[in-house]
Amino acid sequence: MTELAERLAIDTLALIDIASESRDERAILDAIRLRLAAAPRLRIVDDDDGVLAALPERRPGLPLVLVAGHVDTVPRAGASRPGRRDGDVVVGRGAADMKGAVAVMLALAESAAGAEDLDVGYLFFGREEITIDESALLPAFERTPELRETTLAIVMEPTDNHLEVGCNGNLTARVTVRGRAAHSARPWHGNNAIHAAIEALAPIADLPIRDVEIHGLVFREVVSVTTIAGGIAGNVVPDHVEATVNFRYAPNRSAGAEARLRELLGHPRAEVSIVGNGPPGPVCLDNPLVTRLRAAGRLDVRPKQAWTPVAEFGTVGVDAVNLGPGDPRYAHTDDEQVTGTALVRAHTIVSAFLAGEER
Repeated sequence: MTELAERLAIDTLALIDIASESRDERAILDAIRLRLAAAPRLRIVDDDDGVLAALPERRPGLPLVLVAGHVDTVPRAGASRPGRRDGDVVVGRGAADMKGAVAVMLALAESAAGAEDLDVGYLFFGREEITIDESALLPAFERTPELRETTLAIVMEPTDNHLEVGCNGNLTARVTVRGRAAHSARPWHGNNAIHAAIEALAPIADLPIRDVEIHGLVFREVVSVTTIAGGIAGNVVPDHVEATVNFRYAPNRSAGAEARLRELLGHPRAEVSIVGNGPPGPVCLDNPLVTRLRAAGRLDVRPKQAWTPVAEFGTVGVDAVNLGPGDPRYAHTDDEQVTGTALVRAHTIVSAFLAGEER
């Protein structure tokens, strides 16, 4: 391994060993703050409610680039902690999503990566892996209006070092179907909620994937029943069924997603309540800094199928893209991992972009 790969792998492993499940990010943010204390030309402007923002002293007329990433993870479950190394591979909860990227961010901050034509800041935040109504990022835009001045945010979500733009919206609804309980030997005395739920959810099961092209990129709209529960015994006609339905919708449907889902679930016995609605992220290929980033790493461009915080930046009018070292196929898995090679590649791309170089 190169010296940089070794250093980034060591830092990633150290971050993995700091437990930081969503809502419990204080320890890792404290560790990051200590590292940033030695970073030149940066000042802490927000250190509150799960957010740590370090910004430069602004120079008049220069665009602000913000390198951003979340510090929380999903629960440990069967993943390794403490983490471990296997040659070039670092394994453990958060390795791919996205403590490897946080290690890259810290290395960039400490090296004062940048150029004469850009101001560069860093944003670390928690509570990303849970619903948007608990977002730590959105309130930070209110506390620190300077974040809204960002010309481009690079959100270092796992993309396997591909440039992924935009993101699908993430709408979740609870569907309740009610009936009347009865003995299963005499079901005509009741009203079977499961039978009605099958009818209500059939349009979801039968719905084909819808491809939506935006600026030459194809986003895939999909609707899935993700949980279902009902019934109390094998000889009782159930009086209640509850299901969760998840709708991943394209960036051009932001105004009509809830109406579309209610249309699909229009069965007379289906009660639909919206649990959460993370908006889609806009596609910003026309931003000159995105062109510069593409050139810096000779990057291809892909649509982001999953939801990411680029959507939250979009709500305040800030262009944002996804680019990070983690491989999405390992995110949230028990063998979650990232390679030193991928960490170096991410560091090289962003360094070249900030310096206005091509690699």
